[in-house]
Amino acid sequence: MPAKMEDPIQLKEDGNKYFKANDYDQAIDCYNKAIKLLKDKKMLAVLYRNRAACHLKKENYVQAASDASKAIDVDAKDIKALFRRCQALEKLGKLDQAFKDVQRCATLEPKNQTFQETLHRLGADIHQKLHVQFSTDSRVQKMFELLLDPNTEKEKREKAANNLIVLGREEAGAERIFQNNGVNLLLQLVATKDPELILAAVRTMSGMCTGHRARATAILHMVDLDRICRIMAIDNEEIALATCNLLQNIVDSLTKEDRKEHGKEEALVLDTKKDLKMITTHLLDMLVSKMVSGHGRDQALNLLNKNIPRSDLKNKDNTKTLFVIDTGLKKILKILSQIPELPNCLPLTFNTRLNASILLNKLYDDLRCDPERENFRQICEEFITGQFDPKNMEKNLHAIQTVSGILQGPFDLGNKLLGLQGVMEMMVALTGSENEIDQLVAVEALIHASTKLSRATFIITNGVSMLKEIYKKTKNEKIKIRALVGLCKLGSAGGTDYALRQFAEGSTDKLAKQCRKWLCNPSIDIQTRKWAVEGLAYLTLDADVKDEFVEDEQALQAMFDMSKTSDKTILYSVATTLVNCTNSYEVKEVIPELVQLAKFSKQHVPEEHPKDKKDFVTKRVKRLLKADVISALTCMVKTDNAILTDQTKEQLARVFLALCEDPKDRGFIVAQGGGKAMIPLALEGTEVGKTKAAHGLAKIAAVSNPDIAFPGERVYEVVRPLVSLLNTEKDGLQNYEALLGLTNLSGKSDKLRQKIIKEKALPEIENYMFENHEQIRQAATECMCNLTVNKEVQERFMADGNDRLKLVILLCGEEDEVKLQRAAAGALAVLTGAQKRLCHKVTEVTTQWMEILQRLCLNEDLQIQHRGLVVVYNLISADKELAKKLVESETLEILTVIGKQEDNPRKQHIIDVAREALVKCLDYGFIKPMS
Repeated sequence: MPAKMEDPIQLKEDGNKYFKANDYDQAIDCYNKAIKLLKDKKMLAVLYRNRAACHLKKENYVQAASDASKAIDVDAKDIKALFRRCQALEKLGKLDQAFKDVQRCATLEPKNQTFQETLHRLGADIHQKLHVQFSTDSRVQKMFELLLDPNTEKEKREKAANNLIVLGREEAGAERIFQNNGVNLLLQLVATKDPELILAAVRTMSGMCTGHRARATAILHMVDLDRICRIMAIDNEEIALATCNLLQNIVDSLTKEDRKEHGKEEALVLDTKKDLKMITTHLLDMLVSKMVSGHGRDQALNLLNKNIPRSDLKNKDNTKTLFVIDTGLKKILKILSQIPELPNCLPLTFNTRLNASILLNKLYDDLRCDPERENFRQICEEFITGQFDPKNMEKNLHAIQTVSGILQGPFDLGNKLLGLQGVMEMMVALTGSENEIDQLVAVEALIHASTKLSRATFIITNGVSMLKEIYKKTKNEKIKIRALVGLCKLGSAGGTDYALRQFAEGSTDKLAKQCRKWLCNPSIDIQTRKWAVEGLAYLTLDADVKDEFVEDEQALQAMFDMSKTSDKTILYSVATTLVNCTNSYEVKEVIPELVQLAKFSKQHVPEEHPKDKKDFVTKRVKRLLKADVISALTCMVKTDNAILTDQTKEQLARVFLALCEDPKDRGFIVAQGGGKAMIPLALEGTEVGKTKAAHGLAKIAAVSNPDIAFPGERVYEVVRPLVSLLNTEKDGLQNYEALLGLTNLSGKSDKLRQKIIKEKALPEIENYMFENHEQIRQAATECMCNLTVNKEVQERFMADGNDRLKLVILLCGEEDEVKLQRAAAGALAVLTGAQKRLCHKVTEVTTQWMEILQRLCLNEDLQIQHRGLVVVYNLISADKELAKKLVESETLEILTVIGKQEDNPRKQHIIDVAREALVKCLDYGFIKPMS
């Protein structure tokens, strides 16, 4: 039998009924079906008009305007459709079009009050919008006039520059600047050659490009990439950094999804791949140009470091890396081959060569197969061997300097290159040279070559004697200190093993004293003093050395001051020295049986230095905190530079965690800004580093006021790291302290509770409520107690087919664990107070409910007793039947005994709840008042 045809008229009537009943989805469904069946234009217009009303109610303003327009197309005087379109257009911000529609309505029905009011309101709004628009236009013009007039006072000029930057960051302001010939005016500011005006222009353009692909593309082509690179090449650190940010914003806008919605005209943006490739090529050209300052070169390297290697290895596409290797690897190697002491060196900063080494390492790590790595190695090998020249010592020097740079990047590759014929011989020849620059380069190469001792056997056998020879002979402090660091490095081969000392007793202390002396000598240049910290990074593996170092206030201060300078190559050494001083490095667990076995078979057994015991470590931590280590660490974390590698972040996270060990110190760490500084370390870096930083945050969050420890919006960033510690792979202490931190946060606000739920913490917290470990179970229950205030959590308890409520009731019965019982009773009190359905559910999930409640009401702990009585009160208030069950049990007797007690300030809150419960029973008529 064919399906029965639906009647469009009936569908329209049904739609109208649904609309009146506020069921707009069903109404739209009926109108949709009717529209498909009808051909009559007038009827269709009515349906479109009705559907427009539904869309208005659902706030689908685009669809509402579209449907109303279809009705108006049939009848231009359809007053209802006109007004509905007016309402929709107003919501869409198209005030002038909305005004026209309501003007038409008012002409058709001049006495309609609603139309007249809307007409006046929209008129005023349009006037205001035009006023703002014109005032923005005139503000933009005025700012440029002030900035381009050489006679403007300095203060007015600065204010205009700042206003322009702020305007460029706002969508409306950026668009006004753009539409008012702003880009050309900004280029006039650049042409003044005044650093302040160049900065203002670059920062304004940077704001205009953020999150707006069309504008970013337009600015890139209007300003011209060559010109942007020339601005970045200026020898001014601030301008180089601002231009780097501008280019980064352009790259982000070209690669990421557009954040803002634009009109159709702006959707026609060209393919961005061509522009991105052009930016990469220009950056690679900057690396080897003599016209580029050291700061410009650093920022070009920073941009390549950020944007070329894949940030996520799950993404299979590494074509950007392959492109850079093919077209630019030799350019990066050229930077590594530079020797600052020679006259023809490219302009560099302290950081440039290390930046290049890090880029090399990232590119090498980003390769996916052996042929790609082989090609990389071959290019490096040809570059180095191409430099060798028996007649030209300077070229050989550049070759060794390149090897030295590669050893600071992809070490495995550097190690292979050390094996190239002629490399080691050249290093030996250079160490024996009379020329100090030769010795300098050779010693640094030796130091970098002796990083992985298991591989560098040649260095161990020949290096010590070579370095000792140089150390004794040379009069040059720069060479002496480097030779000493080489010796320190080789001398620390035993790590923290007290028995494996490379040097004679006491010589490590002598080396350390010499390093501290150099470190504290301000007349020596920073680059040289940096090597003293490098030496201490190795020597502080010896507990005698670290103990003396933390007592030397002057040396500590000198190291902290250096960590705050513009030379960032020191970060890893400072971080490592602090890791050693706080013993926060990874220590292998000693298994006594294996030690006995090793002794029996005459194997070497690692020994712990007496000064590496807990008391000494604690004392060292206190000394570091007193010396203001936190301000140095926070300064290091803020470094926006590729030199702050994931490994360095991990070291800093280890130090922070060690410093947070004692709860008494945590307030001081928070006051110094340590809480905020740990957040970025917990969000990115190595897995170990993120876990250590998250654990540090948990320790702080557990005992501090979150508003002070993590001011403003930062507190929401703390939630994810804490939740990451709630899994079985992390140890019990991490689980426990993360739960304490989350308990503290969840007690602050519902927004924070929402964030905890959003990070999917609830299932994990519930799991820990089943944990055998007493403290973890208690912490999880306390956390849940705070979370039960949230509606979403209450709904989880109300859902069918789970034991959540049963577990909470049973935990209320754990009389041996007071804190656990308090938390569970608190959770039950909140849940039964918030949801009547849960009051019924209490009596259904376990037969022990009555007994457990009575025991809570009689508990010696006043908090537990109060919470138990609140639960009873909630149950009595919820339902007459429930109240009857409780009145017929011994609960009535308990309430009566407590309610009859004399007033007592210590227990008044408890007595009052019992009395309120009895009053409820009176109201129901279950008990009679006593005379």
